[in-house]
Order: sequence, then structure tokens, then C-alpha cells
Amino acid sequence: MALTLTEAAEFRLRTFLQASSKDASQRGIRVAVDDGGCSGYQYSLNITTAPQADDIVMQQGKLQIYIDAQSAPLLEGVVIDFVDGLLESGFKFSNPNATDTCGCGKSFQAGDCTPAGVPCS
Repeated sequence: MALTLTEAAEFRLRTFLQASSKDASQRGIRVAVDDGGCSGYQYSLNITTAPQADDIVMQQGKLQIYIDAQSAPLLEGVVIDFVDGLLESGFKFSNPNATDTCGCGKSFQAGDCTPAGVPCS
């Protein structure tokens, strides 16, 4: 599994987790793909106290990362960055290895490009 957080994103999340909890041993972030369409994937990044039973567990620096197992193929190569000034959370997801092979946009090469995998009409 190759999901990467930039130094800014890892620092921001680690700082938040350390400040918001005294017992941070299992505390981390859970990343998943919630939806897909021709405008790209919708990702979720949530603070969690422990992984779910089938989550893939990884660590970057001192940050625990839990990846939804069903979303793992769609998160391959994704880079999570933190950008000050974004309207919502400040986290930006991108896949520098993605290519436009099914006519919907770059994000679709991250996973199965067939209609059974992700809507691509």
C-alpha cells in the first residue's frame, strides 16, 4: 500500500492528535474512498481511536494511519497534503501517478476503471 502524507499534512494531524488526547496510543486517522464519479473520488479522512477489524494499519512518522481495506486499491499512489487557506479541512488528495484512461479524469486510473469498479459514464 502506497499512501503518502506530505510533511505538512503529517505534522498538522500529529499535532492535532497529541493536543486533543492524553492516551494517543491507538489514536490515528482513517482514510477511505466514499464515492466516485466523473468529477473524481470523494475521500474521507477521520480521526479515530482504533482501527476497524479489516483496516490496513500503517504508520508515517509518529502518526497511525488506518486505511479502509475496500478503498485500498483506489488509494494506491495517493498523496495527502495540507494547504493553508482551503475552505474546508485544508487537506488535499492527489494521485500523481494517475492518467486519463477511461475518459473521466485523472483520478480514475487509481482503481478499477470499469463500470463495475467505479461509475465512469
